[in-house]
Amino acid sequence: MALGATQRLHDGVAAVETMTRFALAVLALASGVYTYLGARSILDGSPTAVFFAAVIYSASVSVGIYAFWSYMARFYPHVTSRGGRTAMLGVMAVGAAMILAMSSWLNAAALAGSAAVEQHLSETVEDYTADLDRAHQNALAAQNLLPDIQRASERFAQLAGVERQSGSLTGTTGSGSVVQLLSQMSAQMKSLTANIDASREQVDGLFAQGQKRLETMRSLVSAPGTIEPRADQFFTEAVALTGVITSLAQTSIAPSIRRAADDLSLGFIAPVPDGGAADLVNRQNQVMDTVRTSVTAQSKALAKAADEILARPPVQERRFVPMSSAEAVLNYAQDFIPAWAGAISIDLLPGVMVFILAVVHGAIRRQEENLPFAERITAAELLRALEVQRAVTAGGVTVEQAVSKADAKSETPTANPESSPETEPNNITAIDLKSRSRDRTHEDR
Repeated sequence: MALGATQRLHDGVAAVETMTRFALAVLALASGVYTYLGARSILDGSPTAVFFAAVIYSASVSVGIYAFWSYMARFYPHVTSRGGRTAMLGVMAVGAAMILAMSSWLNAAALAGSAAVEQHLSETVEDYTADLDRAHQNALAAQNLLPDIQRASERFAQLAGVERQSGSLTGTTGSGSVVQLLSQMSAQMKSLTANIDASREQVDGLFAQGQKRLETMRSLVSAPGTIEPRADQFFTEAVALTGVITSLAQTSIAPSIRRAADDLSLGFIAPVPDGGAADLVNRQNQVMDTVRTSVTAQSKALAKAADEILARPPVQERRFVPMSSAEAVLNYAQDFIPAWAGAISIDLLPGVMVFILAVVHGAIRRQEENLPFAERITAAELLRALEVQRAVTAGGVTVEQAVSKADAKSETPTANPESSPETEPNNITAIDLKSRSRDRTHEDR
């Protein structure tokens, strides 16, 4: 019964040998095709040179993969010693690493290279979007000061109007020195307000340009077709968007507000009191001092707000780095694990077949070792042994003597083996139990 199982395993190994070779050839060819596609995407030069270089490289990879796994399938299952198995496993590990280095990553580039480049472009769009938003926010930060500046301008204008009509500050109506000073402060605030408004229009225009650039870049990421021309156009849009972001950073009105705040306090020049009476002159001086104090407080508030805006970290200029499909699939490998798994499996699947053959041959050896000698000998071997025994008996020699004589002849070769009748090829299977068992269970040491 065990002999039948062993024979079926022998028959199965013989039956799948052709299929094993066919599978190795197909897998090696598939790996070569995808290696060609991946190699073509990273090679530079004329189309003819790229074609032949990629073909030669992919053909070398296919032949190397087929030869390597053919050797492993032929020899590894029959190496039975522990040292030999360890050495073969080491060779298999080195060969698998070399296959991964020369083929698998190019296979992954062919399988997921375009998607990886699109991933790179998509993440670049997100980075540029964040940069544009930050630059826009920094440019508009000064707009938050506009209501305070407008209120200060209106307050100075109202005080000037009230003083002109009713003289509520000095007690004397008319356009005197106090009215001139208040009107002067109101005019400076209005000029600063006009500058901020003009800056807002410029910032809005630049931000609209940046949004259009981002729209174009997003459409290029998701557009159909090959990735190379889209990536080239994406690079052009990225360069233009970088210029828009830089312009936004340079249009901030915060430095101008900081200088205007210093001018309010440091450049404050009060007119000479023009009152005819000493009492009126005294009241005008008091009002001017009050205005000076108010202007100084307004100047400090504007300077502090401008300093906070200027303290914001500027947007660093971003440089778009194009990537080939092979570089992108390596850089974003964690996002394309299925593609990597398929690329590696094509190259390393033959290793599974090698281990299957090793397990089957190991099972055959164990079953044959456990069989009695009578069950291990085949019918042809038994008939041959009986024929030899009859020939030996007819010559008056025992089997043990014939075996001893044969061993002695094998240990002492003659000078001319071809002319000696005693050195004829011996293809007779020994029927001695010990020697037969030794032949069957021999292992590499």
